[in-house]
Amino acid sequence: MSDLRELYQEVILDHNRAPRNFGPLEGASHTAHGDNPLCGDSIKVHLKMEAGELKAVGFEGSGCAICVASTSIMTDAVCGRTPEEVEGLFLSFTSMVKGEGIAVPLGKLAVFGGVREFPMRVKCATLCWHTLKAALSESIQTVTTE
Repeated sequence: MSDLRELYQEVILDHNRAPRNFGPLEGASHTAHGDNPLCGDSIKVHLKMEAGELKAVGFEGSGCAICVASTSIMTDAVCGRTPEEVEGLFLSFTSMVKGEGIAVPLGKLAVFGGVREFPMRVKCATLCWHTLKAALSESIQTVTTE
């Protein structure tokens, strides 16, 4: 179990050091901003929707290692999916980090399963998901964890 925990920590640190899909997304059709004032996380999620599917996802901003890594891995996990599929991932991911189980396989997102042991970090891990949902619904309000 210790080896698995170390592997998960390494994946999180890798995505924090070199986040995937980081930077502005040219031609984005949807954008939303999210803040976690307690931790200082602040991100913008950009989406390019075509034919009812997420063709590209990017993000900008800064935050703690959990927030940045969660956003980085999320961008890979949702690209190529429909909003309905994204909703399923959202529900499974948020349930997992809250310790409520999961409904669909999460792949690399499973590295955040240990977050449930640190309730204050759940908001760091889920900020990007709530921001993604706001972008999909074309909400202009900033998402906040408070």
